[in-house]
Amino acid sequence: MLRPGDPGYEEARLVWNDLIDKRPALIARCAGVGDVIAAVNFARENDLLMAVRGGGHNVAGNAVCDGGLVIDLSPMRTIRVDPERHTVRAEGGATWADLDRETQVFGLATPGGEVSQTGIAGLTLGGGIGLLRRKYGLSCDNLLSAEVVSADGRLLTASATENADLFWGIRGGGGNFGVVTTFEYRLHPVGPEVMAVAVMYPFEQATDLLQTWRDYTEQAPDEVTSEVLLWSIPDIPDFSEELRGEPTVVVAGMYAGPPEEGSGSFSRCAGSEPRWWT
Repeated sequence: MLRPGDPGYEEARLVWNDLIDKRPALIARCAGVGDVIAAVNFARENDLLMAVRGGGHNVAGNAVCDGGLVIDLSPMRTIRVDPERHTVRAEGGATWADLDRETQVFGLATPGGEVSQTGIAGLTLGGGIGLLRRKYGLSCDNLLSAEVVSADGRLLTASATENADLFWGIRGGGGNFGVVTTFEYRLHPVGPEVMAVAVMYPFEQATDLLQTWRDYTEQAPDEVTSEVLLWSIPDIPDFSEELRGEPTVVVAGMYAGPPEEGSGSFSRCAGSEPRWWT
């Protein structure tokens, strides 16, 4: 349990978005379900505002609060893969990097986020849009069950056959139905290598490019998930100085199948010659 002034408090209260600057009264760094139940009961009995931190990547800063109790799941990152059943169980503090590292040992994956540092909990509870979505759906579509600590301190199993209403609610409804301590996902054969692309075009080509991309996605195979970003090239060493700050259009995508098949699929999406590659 960390309080203001304790060693480690300043680091523990930070989240991914540096614009968020909240100072909780207490941060409970939970090592297991027992700690989570104790923290929930303490918050309820003392009428404390409560926030739940998984990966701490939520842009809005909901993983931390002012003057309340933060239930920090980041120490809880155990992952167990069942390669025979094509399932994986992961604790609520795990990130997608943690999960992918374990499932890829068996050439398996579940639809997750596009940023490795994102926590599995927040993304799944919010729906979970990623680069496997056209072939295998959203993260919440692949959730088989979850263990949830309810507001009254009970540990519940939520699935299609047990506490089905709760299971319906947590699959995309956000984090207000309880503290999810364990997620069980369905796995699919993906990788270890996939074809991915990210091409950058001058912003003045945006209209023609968006029309071409729209037409392409209507007939693209389910293995292809793609997206378009209207972006400004950041001021970082990855890009040459003359390009930094330039508005651009980024077409990105991934092919969830044999890499050699993906190369041909992506080549049909070229609306005009790209100016930059990344």
